Amino acid sequence: MCSLESLKIDLKALKEGQNVLQFSLSDDYFEAIAASEVSRGDVHVALEIQRSVSIFTVNMHVEGVVVVSCDLCLDDMEQPIASDSRFTVRFGDEESEDDDVLIVSEDEGVLDTSWMIYEQIVLAIPIKHVHAPGKCNDVMTRKLEELSAARSSDGGENQIDERWSALKQLKFSE
Repeated sequence: MCSLESLKIDLKALKEGQNVLQFSLSDDYFEAIAASEVSRGDVHVALEIQRSVSIFTVNMHVEGVVVVSCDLCLDDMEQPIASDSRFTVRFGDEESEDDDVLIVSEDEGVLDTSWMIYEQIVLAIPIKHVHAPGKCNDVMTRKLEELSAARSSDGGENQIDERWSALKQLKFSE
């Protein structure tokens, strides 16, 4: 089981200037985060944190492959992802998330990136995710075509509304 503790960054321990942190996340990470959208994958995360006194500018690069279900056949498929984001973190009295500025309690001084990384991964997944042509589950594809053909043979699309018949006659009389 992956420990999400390694994704908690002690901001007070970072040196002034550029800090680079890298993480390789596998199925254990997705199991530990316990969210429903993505449950498996192999993702590399690079965090570049620029510290200037108590202001931290974070550039996050996420790249890899996640396993999601195909929109057509519902089988698992590998979906490549890549994403970049940027946000600012500063110390404050109470933790909050306003716009692109995160406020971390100065007493604690720890930025938990585990959920932020997951959100970035999910946002990088395209809205439509389907297998490459010919890679979908054949049984499911045939059943889908069968049901689509049965639905279209009900006559819904082939019937022309009577109100449009007069317009159709004008179209062909020219």
